[in-house]
Amino acid sequence: DSAVVAYAAFQALGNSAIAVTADYKTLSEDELFSAKQVCSEIGIEQIFLDYSELENEEFVKNDSNRCFHCRMELGEHLIELAKKHDVKIIVDGTNIDDLGDYRPGIQALRENGIRSPLVETKFLKSQIRDIAKSVGLSVYDRPSNSCLASRIPWGQRVTAEKLTRIELGETLVKQLTNIKQVRVRDFDGSAKIEVEKKLISIFDENIMSQLNQKLKIIGFTSVEIDKDGYKPGKINVIPN
Repeated sequence: DSAVVAYAAFQALGNSAIAVTADYKTLSEDELFSAKQVCSEIGIEQIFLDYSELENEEFVKNDSNRCFHCRMELGEHLIELAKKHDVKIIVDGTNIDDLGDYRPGIQALRENGIRSPLVETKFLKSQIRDIAKSVGLSVYDRPSNSCLASRIPWGQRVTAEKLTRIELGETLVKQLTNIKQVRVRDFDGSAKIEVEKKLISIFDENIMSQLNQKLKIIGFTSVEIDKDGYKPGKINVIPN
């Protein structure tokens, strides 16, 4: 989504457009690499915001407003950066499909004056993928993703240790199964793996044996497959 917005901005504004990637320590290395790749494909200047959300107690405590605190802090950094570069308008990649889920982060961006052209022009995710493919962006079929903290249930603190084992865990699952969209949810050290329901059968006895061994080495205490399959935001439930 952000890739299409960046492409459109560069087509309209040329070198006056700047792409900003926030490396806030809860984004996977794979996502950072993808951002670099797509900016290279577009030809747009890319600036990295480098800070740690783990220094923000409101974020780390991981309540139902975690995403709000994340995006408020991001917005503040973006506004400061915009002033340095004499930029008048900040936009993001939010689209119409994003509005159907619980997204307090979107409200935080609005409060900071950040606009969402894909929402304003009523673009759906499927249309955005079609555009990305038609203009030759390699990310057109990339599975949707979110920050690594979204794998930790509300009420359980976000730590660097958890984020590291989640990222490594998802990498290991992808390597063993060749499944592109994987979530490894961290329930107080217990790994629950989510993939599309139709792909669960890939996890045979041999793969599960390897996953149990490898995921326990990196810090998980147990490993299981979520039989209900992957669903965005599934663990966004306030604990009793």
